[in-house]
Amino acid sequence: MPVAVLLGVGTARSPRFAPAGLLVEYGHVRVGLDGGPGSEPPENVDAWLVRDEDDPLQPGRVRLAAEEGMARPVTGSFHQGTLHVEPLPVRCGERRMHGYRIAVGRRVAVWAPEFTEFPPWAEGADLVFADATAWDAGAEGTGAPASVPTVRWLGVRRLVFARLGEAAYGAVDSGRAPPFGEWGEEGRKYRI
Repeated sequence: MPVAVLLGVGTARSPRFAPAGLLVEYGHVRVGLDGGPGSEPPENVDAWLVRDEDDPLQPGRVRLAAEEGMARPVTGSFHQGTLHVEPLPVRCGERRMHGYRIAVGRRVAVWAPEFTEFPPWAEGADLVFADATAWDAGAEGTGAPASVPTVRWLGVRRLVFARLGEAAYGAVDSGRAPPFGEWGEEGRKYRI
């Protein structure tokens, strides 16, 4: 059974959480997605994939990978056995950005912790890790909060908000649950 572990749930400059990062484990295969200081994948990853090679965290990732003998963090695909991890485009303002579709057999997870419009290629996913930095924007705004009705309509089974910004802190601290989905927790394991 493939497992995804949240390594961090913050933004690049979060004073509270490590940068959003995910570790996908399937048997002996391990693939890191994004991350940064405090949320980097373990040294023995088979691949370290990132959404944006121009991200401000990228120089630190590259340096860490070189120092630790890890795979260089790149935007790219990874395939081993029945595990397939593919970068796909997401809308994120003017920036060119990717999310990842993670498939093992018929099970599908999506890593899309930053977007302004929910990616249509995530339709029917079993598990989606999404953005909650614009939490107070509500249904009129952009990002994940505005996408909650879309996510339900697209048949996403489980939604985890995996990139929390200051706007979401109040809801998290007060114990307010999202209308659909759940707040991501650093170190928590999720079955794909």
